[in-house]
Amino acid sequence: MLTAVDHVQLAAPPGSEDLLRAYYVDVLGMTEIPKPPALAARGGCWFQAGVVQLHLGIEAAPAGGGKCDYRPAKKAHPGLRVTGIGAYAARLAALGAPVTWDDNLPGHRRFYSEDPVGNRLEFLEPVTTASSGRPG
Repeated sequence: MLTAVDHVQLAAPPGSEDLLRAYYVDVLGMTEIPKPPALAARGGCWFQAGVVQLHLGIEAAPAGGGKCDYRPAKKAHPGLRVTGIGAYAARLAALGAPVTWDDNLPGHRRFYSEDPVGNRLEFLEPVTTASSGRPG
């Protein structure tokens, strides 16, 4: 029986760890958590906010050599619940992250953003009587 999502893993190109740290820590407000030593050797980084964990794994070059063929997914993404979505979107935009609002999910306010390597992220908040329309 499934009980919870433990984490979501996203891919990233080699050498992007500093860009990822700047985005996930400084922009999203997450905390970097240590990877187990056996996994740390592979590169990448893990982040956490509350019970939410995002693991960014490095997309390795093909076996036998060659260039890494990293391409971010166009559609696949984690959906991350937030509180105070208007203020959170304003924070991301003020720090240079793209914010694209989407009104197509009934009962929710949501927007999409992208990390510095092109991973798509969805941020959503259920609409309550205390929630009003999104900012301008």
